[in-house]
Amino acid sequence: MSDAKHMDGNVRVFTTHSAEETIEVGRELARFLDPPKVLLLRGDLGAGKTTLVKGIAAALGAAEPDEVTSPTFTLIHEYAGRSVEHANLGATILLYHLDLYRIENQRQLDTLGMEDLITPQSVLLIEWGEKFPSVVARSDGEIVIETLRGDERRITLALRPE
Repeated sequence: MSDAKHMDGNVRVFTTHSAEETIEVGRELARFLDPPKVLLLRGDLGAGKTTLVKGIAAALGAAEPDEVTSPTFTLIHEYAGRSVEHANLGATILLYHLDLYRIENQRQLDTLGMEDLITPQSVLLIEWGEKFPSVVARSDGEIVIETLRGDERRITLALRPE
């Protein structure tokens, strides 16, 4: 697993070679996800988006990796944990993993109540959010997972400057 830091510190790139390494990168990325945060989670079907969320949820103390599943049919999964940076202060963090693959239009998106999930203590990771300009406009950046060859993945975290 490698970590190449880029120019302004708002971009981090990792390469993984297994699901276990992808989970470990998720643990590492959790350090950069201080709430409130809304991130697009981009990658092809089977790229490892949910695998990455397993590591993020574990690092936040929100769920064990085997408890994290894809929200493809339920649309939203909620996990409660502790902020990585403020764990000793007992700051609660709410991690929401959304999958908009089956959402077809803005009206359907509005019925999810996504805006209600955005609070000072929440982190939203949104799969297929790039389908909706309103979600892209609201996002603080993205995590992109690219399949290279076999189990090799390039994972890029790009945060908008604050």
